[in-house]
Amino acid sequence: MFEDGPEYRARLSKPFVPPTVTLKEIHDAVPKHLLRKNPRLSIYYCVRDVACCVAIFCYGFSIERILASDFGGFVPLSAAWHVHVARTALWLVYWWFQGLSFASFFCIGKSHELGHQTLFDNRYVNDILGYFYHAFIMAPFFAWKASHNAHHKTVASIERDENYVPYERNDYPLPPKERASTADYLEMFDETPILTVARMLVMQGAGWWLYMTTNVMGSKRYPKGTNHLSPYSAIFRPDQRLGIFLSDIGLLGMVWILYRLANIYGAKAVLMYYFIPYVLCNHCIIMLTFLHHSDPTIPHYRKDEWSWVRGAAATVDRPLLGWAGRFFLHNVSHDHVAHHFFSYAPFYNQPEITKCVRKVLKDQYNFDSTNTFYALYRSFTQCVYVDDDESIVFYKNKYGQSVRDVAKNELEQIDEHWNPEEQDCGTKVVE
Repeated sequence: MFEDGPEYRARLSKPFVPPTVTLKEIHDAVPKHLLRKNPRLSIYYCVRDVACCVAIFCYGFSIERILASDFGGFVPLSAAWHVHVARTALWLVYWWFQGLSFASFFCIGKSHELGHQTLFDNRYVNDILGYFYHAFIMAPFFAWKASHNAHHKTVASIERDENYVPYERNDYPLPPKERASTADYLEMFDETPILTVARMLVMQGAGWWLYMTTNVMGSKRYPKGTNHLSPYSAIFRPDQRLGIFLSDIGLLGMVWILYRLANIYGAKAVLMYYFIPYVLCNHCIIMLTFLHHSDPTIPHYRKDEWSWVRGAAATVDRPLLGWAGRFFLHNVSHDHVAHHFFSYAPFYNQPEITKCVRKVLKDQYNFDSTNTFYALYRSFTQCVYVDDDESIVFYKNKYGQSVRDVAKNELEQIDEHWNPEEQDCGTKVVE
């Protein structure tokens, strides 16, 4: 459970060679019927997500009744501590699965899927459904849609990507690389295990709203104070401002609904039934998005080596949460590489698209079966910063070391004939 997956170890064993495959080759490998929407199937998934959420709420409302009936007479609760243990277990089950259910609203409502217009042909249907899915979990739909689509156009670019942009060496008061010692790096980055755990909890619990409100780990080209809530934020174009305003109204509307529910049923009820699952939903959102683009074996590029194809390939598929990730999170992590190449394809076709893309990318297809929570800890502790004097960079750890390097001889041969415009020919992102 706490060891690297075989695919991760295989990447460690060989230097990195950037992909030279063209977008046309990838597009030609995918049957066109996999890119088409199936409205009936899309409706099924939209209804299923709501039905699951309602069913889990009903289960939560029944917890005390289940305890009072001794689980229908099958499990007698003869002592007070039996009741306390059983109640705790039932609530933990509720919180976990309702958190996943809320996360399903994020995955189907955000740019995975309705924000990418992947479920229905009518743009307004996609946007309206996505808006209300997002409003329920207090996420600004049009704001996230705008920055996420921009991310798809610039993924893995140090200069232009929108989120999870690595910190660079010059962000820290380190001595020049040629004079820096291990002690210099440890003095800057080493910390106690308790502090590491505390920072992880902050990221997992509040990272979503830190990014929304202060642009933490966002693009550095935006000025201080950039956020996803202001229609006049530097993230957005003038024609997107109305959508940002509407997103803010959705957030305020949900806050008002929760306030009214707290007045009627009590703050504890809102905490138990909504807020704790909401925090777990945010945990899932941060975990899956962070792991998509923060891995010690996956590169980032500067402009002279970046191309759209190279950026799209610079992510990793993970069997995140197993069957629950497939069911609740709509293949968002299982098929993330395919999603970056075909963000306009429905998620229910992505498993087949992944098989096609994998055949073309071959060794450049990234998969990692490492346990999700161990991978999260590994990336959090090893993805510290990147050097600022190289065009293809890998994360450095607290010792100032990277676990993977570029095969420079092969890179020089590729660069002699490489043309990013030829590599990127074809349709990339559909907003």
